[in-house]
Amino acid sequence: MVRVTSGRNNFGQVCLLLGILLYVGCKKSQEAAKITPSPLSPGQIQQPGSIQAKIETCSLVTKEEVAAIQKATITNAKSSAAPSGNLVMSQCYYSAKEPNMSVSLAILQPSSRSTAGSEARDYWENTMRGSAEESAGDTRHDDEGSRRREKAQEEQKRNPAKKIEGVGEEAFWSGNGVGGALYLLHKNVIVRISVGGPDDQETKITKSKALAAKAIARL
Repeated sequence: MVRVTSGRNNFGQVCLLLGILLYVGCKKSQEAAKITPSPLSPGQIQQPGSIQAKIETCSLVTKEEVAAIQKATITNAKSSAAPSGNLVMSQCYYSAKEPNMSVSLAILQPSSRSTAGSEARDYWENTMRGSAEESAGDTRHDDEGSRRREKAQEEQKRNPAKKIEGVGEEAFWSGNGVGGALYLLHKNVIVRISVGGPDDQETKITKSKALAAKAIARL
């Protein structure tokens, strides 16, 4: 069940934080790959300057499960991580043989520095109440990151988030008719799932919910 939710403009701040951290994590991963190729498996790779994530994102949904839900041939699952204060974004990127059928699963979770263990939940709840703290992380943004942030803000205004029922404690879909992502709160983490492909929005939401159910069952 999907319904449009009004008065949730601050949800865009959650999308922005996760989007920025995903950008930082991918950028670090690309830089690391240029420096030295590693024979280690994705779960063993630690990016320079990153904080070890407590939850190994690629362990939450198997390649076989992603393949079955996405109806694609998943060839690889690669992890990356980016820290932001007492939070860390860990991502698992599932590459597909078919064009544009990849899947991204990301977890915003307390970092190893955390003593409370509730930073991600606090950030979600404070943002939804319209009082999110800018100090949720001290991530530095370059010019490209700033442009991405501005673009995401404009997109959020044009396509307000939709509340999604039946998964997590609270969940939203943010996107347009072409693409988007599912964001949900579960325990003390925020989960983001994005699926590629030509499917319509309702089908992508259904697939994302199925993947989310697999992931949160193992959290």
